[in-house]
Amino acid sequence: MSYSHSPLTYGSMTAPLIDPFARAITYLRVSVTDRCDFRCVYCMSENMTFLPKKELLTLEELDRMCSTFVGLGVEKLRITGGEPLVRRDIMTFFRAMTRHLDSGALKELTLTTNGSQLEKHAQALFDAGVRRVNVSLDTLDEAKFAEVTRWGRLPQVLRGIDAAQAAGLRVKINAVALKDFNEDELFSMTQWCASRGIDLTWIEVMPMGDIGNENRLGQYWSLKDVRKAYEAGYQVTDLAERTGGPARYVRLEETGQQIGFITPLSHNFCESCNRVRLTCTGELYMCLGQEDMADLRAPLRDHPDTEAPLEDAIRAAISLKPKGHDFDYSRQSVDGQMTRHMSHTGG
Repeated sequence: MSYSHSPLTYGSMTAPLIDPFARAITYLRVSVTDRCDFRCVYCMSENMTFLPKKELLTLEELDRMCSTFVGLGVEKLRITGGEPLVRRDIMTFFRAMTRHLDSGALKELTLTTNGSQLEKHAQALFDAGVRRVNVSLDTLDEAKFAEVTRWGRLPQVLRGIDAAQAAGLRVKINAVALKDFNEDELFSMTQWCASRGIDLTWIEVMPMGDIGNENRLGQYWSLKDVRKAYEAGYQVTDLAERTGGPARYVRLEETGQQIGFITPLSHNFCESCNRVRLTCTGELYMCLGQEDMADLRAPLRDHPDTEAPLEDAIRAAISLKPKGHDFDYSRQSVDGQMTRHMSHTGG
């Protein structure tokens, strides 16, 4: 499959995207599909009903949408899902985005994946200009991996990581901290990553969508406790480094690797938020932890020959970006819980 690029010009309105709290929006996370080949217990129920394909933006529409954002000052594009690499012909989209890297308008094109399809696509991703990928991996125990993903095959993911590193991609592992599940793997996962030159980021479980019979409070393992465990086994140095995302980083002096902590629940990271999220149906969420969204699919489809209405809709949406989210696990209920699944918004 291929498609031709229209002669439309992007970014005719040159003023940057600035939200009401004087934050420049330079980072767009784009979910290209809500489908996934895993069913992780903290992300979705086992028997998911996915969106009708006609509701999804086509690859050409995703190109137009992302190109418009790039024209308005977005410099980092992260492709997510669901599992983005299960979308048919998705490499066509990655190759199309290469032109924005070549022009210098886009500084980074990157990907979050479960790793299941990396063995197949790693070299093509590198050839399209991708240099970093985040792989979601919560355990190195094959039986536990099958349990947490319901459908997943750990050897397939590990081969994908091998292929990514062989292709020249820098890999970072994202692990969701799950109480009574991977607590006992904190050090073994850290050492495995260190042996491969891979940085590791821990993420607190977030209250996104109906996950069936799973208990969200029962899953929650505070990253404050994760850090304390590291401090008991390593010399831990705080780092000022930020990568445009919500993680805060430390260095383990014994291994030299970076460990990240994404703590939307025990620590609010909203003050420096520079990102928005586009769903696979063209909804723009200005905050992961708020239900407010803007429909960008309508101006995109209603005006195929001009980007001006889409640019206006994007600017109007950014003007409504809230200061922060409302997640709160401090009480024995999950406040600020979102009804939509993470796979719909984009991981």
